[in-house]
Amino acid sequence: MSDVSVTCTGLSFSWPDDTPVFSDLTFTLGPGRTGLVAPNGSGKSTLLKLIAGELRPTAGTVTVSGHLGHLPQNLPLAADLTVAEVLGIAGVIRALDAVEAGDVAEEHFATIGDDWDIEERTRAQLDRLGLAGLALDRELRTLSGGQIVQLGLAAQLLKRPDVLLLDEPTNNLDRDARHRLYDVLADWSGCLLLVSHDRALLDRMERIAELDRGALRFYGGDFTAYQEAVRAEQETAEKNVRNAEKELKREKREMQQARERAERRAGNASRNLKNAGLPRIFAGNMARGAQESAGRAGQMHASRVDDARARLDEAGRAVRDEQRLTLDLPDTGVPAGRTLFLGRGLRVRHGERALFGPHGVDLTVRGPERIALTGPNGAGKTTLLRLLEGGLEPEAAELRRADGRVAYLSQRLDLLDAGRTVVENFTAFAPHRTEAERMNLLARFLFRGAKAHLPVGVLSGGELLRATLACVLCAEPAPQLLLLDEPTNNLDLLSAGQLESALSAYRGAFVVVSHDEPFLARIGIGRWLRLAEGTLTEWDPPQG
Repeated sequence: MSDVSVTCTGLSFSWPDDTPVFSDLTFTLGPGRTGLVAPNGSGKSTLLKLIAGELRPTAGTVTVSGHLGHLPQNLPLAADLTVAEVLGIAGVIRALDAVEAGDVAEEHFATIGDDWDIEERTRAQLDRLGLAGLALDRELRTLSGGQIVQLGLAAQLLKRPDVLLLDEPTNNLDRDARHRLYDVLADWSGCLLLVSHDRALLDRMERIAELDRGALRFYGGDFTAYQEAVRAEQETAEKNVRNAEKELKREKREMQQARERAERRAGNASRNLKNAGLPRIFAGNMARGAQESAGRAGQMHASRVDDARARLDEAGRAVRDEQRLTLDLPDTGVPAGRTLFLGRGLRVRHGERALFGPHGVDLTVRGPERIALTGPNGAGKTTLLRLLEGGLEPEAAELRRADGRVAYLSQRLDLLDAGRTVVENFTAFAPHRTEAERMNLLARFLFRGAKAHLPVGVLSGGELLRATLACVLCAEPAPQLLLLDEPTNNLDLLSAGQLESALSAYRGAFVVVSHDEPFLARIGIGRWLRLAEGTLTEWDPPQG
């Protein structure tokens, strides 16, 4: 596959309202695994759609050498489609069935082509992705979100593509499904371009492409190597800024000193000329000469100051605006050992199915525990969070909740009023704080000035997360128990880091549902629970 490649030359794209996304991108991708990273809204998905031919560039060209497969972030699939239809093999299966039944019409053989082994290949691919036993006539409406993502990937792999574009392929996948995907991609020998915020997956890439401020830069190695390279660049850039600041101050000081010396010389010369009794015309010529000399010196120093200021501006542009949160949340503290939730025999029924088995599950949460709730998709993790919150009552159980606020952040982050501004939402959660306090606290969550007055409905995903965290964590009263359901889904890496900072400052108890192992490792989880097949068990944290 040495001739497999994606080549973009002078590629530019703008939205219909002329908002530019990027311009003049030129790069070539050959065989190998490349991870594409950038903040949300930078154009990662747009770039993949341009390469796939789903969007037309404003300028430039895209050339793909080899057969291409593309798994978008949001699969446009109808609920009544069957597994075989999603996989693109329904027609071939019907033709094979017809031939086996004795129908030797020519169109059946044309439909089958070289795919006589399609069922065996399909089964093998589904098995690799953890979908063994999935009936080909099963409708999508009966599958979980994670199963649909796996099915979409299987559909692309069955095409035997040379170039594969994947957009957030681990979204909605549980831990086992993610590791199956890691194994599949580890064996990939073609050209892979992958958009992901999954750090464990990005650490399996061979190089990282960073889309930043409309430019694409490549870093050799996996995501960890990329982070180390960026950190070294940042340290160098910050050092250059400090040196440039010192140089600018020195040039300004020397310019001021030169101006003061010139003024002193001019004053002394004027007095000396007057005392010397020289003719007026001669004295005037000498004074003008001194002024011109001082002016030339002043221009030289001003030019040096301008040059130093330009070097400082250039150095400043190389420094990344990481926008980290620095928080202190003393009001969220909860006494050690205080029982915040106690439930025994928690039972919930979905139709005929007893979600937590016939005897239910037991769960106790004490402050300030940090609990990770894991388990396969469909096991009932979100349902258990809603029981903890109080938004859902069990059929039968011994149940006790402590007084105090419980905050629940759903996957949809729909806690705030989209029609009100950030500060208006914040005021609803913390009505007794002064305006100065509110603006100061919002600034710590990076909502400064006009940003605090933006309607929530226009915020990006990362901004919405920060606004929600600000309202929840600074609420009156502050929450003693925080419940988070897949909080890093669809977050860029910067926003995920901001969430980690907020949780590090939080002093209460929290329960988080997540399949993002690096994220869980960074937020100080002390207790691991697994919900599977109606049973809730304690388990040891994953290694590696």
